[in-house]
Amino acid sequence: MLARDYRQVPEESAGEGKTIRWVVGRPEGAPNFAMRVAEFQPGAVFETHHHPFEHEIFCLEGEGVAEGPEGEIPMRPGVALYVPPDEPHGYRNTGAGVLRFICVIPHLEE
Repeated sequence: MLARDYRQVPEESAGEGKTIRWVVGRPEGAPNFAMRVAEFQPGAVFETHHHPFEHEIFCLEGEGVAEGPEGEIPMRPGVALYVPPDEPHGYRNTGAGVLRFICVIPHLEE
């Protein structure tokens, strides 16, 4: 079993005002999925995009929206989201503090 404090994992830039930490993945022995912690500063936006794999998201802190085909879905602590493969989606921090969420994706075939 692995236990680690996500704050000890180096953050990587995901664009202006956005960082991501790859907390669990293949390097840690996880054969199927990668767990990431994303942090968006106030006003940060991840533009609408899509890809052939799903996402599972769990919001930990802050306020924001996930944008999809049905419009905007509020992101706040305790909200879980499922984004199907190939569905257009994006994220935006609408709050005054950091928007922090867990994002789980399957490993892509190498």
